[in-house]
Amino acid sequence: MAFALSSLAKLSFLAGLSAVVAGCTSMGGAQPLSFGPVQAPKIGGSDAILVSLNGGLLPQETISGLSTPDQLRALSAEYQALEKAPLGQKVAWRSPSSGASGEVSAGTPYQVGQQNCRQYTHSATINGSAVQRQGAACRNEDGSWTPLG
Repeated sequence: MAFALSSLAKLSFLAGLSAVVAGCTSMGGAQPLSFGPVQAPKIGGSDAILVSLNGGLLPQETISGLSTPDQLRALSAEYQALEKAPLGQKVAWRSPSSGASGEVSAGTPYQVGQQNCRQYTHSATINGSAVQRQGAACRNEDGSWTPLG
């Protein structure tokens, strides 16, 4: 009887462990830090959360060819990737008028002092030219992100 109970306990343990491992793999591995609620950035008008990105990762000479709403779309994609995107998930944006497009992906969150930070990559095609930039940003208490360097 002791053998049967021990085997049943081992089987239950293995079944539980399998469920936990399956749950981890189906969630896509590492998840971003939970940063708490903030208002979503607005497209159009001035928004301090997007302004804090200091124009974003893309070079000024590249984004200067975009309309203001398209520049805000690109910045909003950077913000959304930094704030909410799981590791490896891309946040895409597309101009409805010019055909410019891009995508932003953020890396694993890490801490610098008390600030949560992430590295991120922005790839875009603007006026037929492909551009890609990498950088890092840290989250401020008000929910905005400030690029490093």
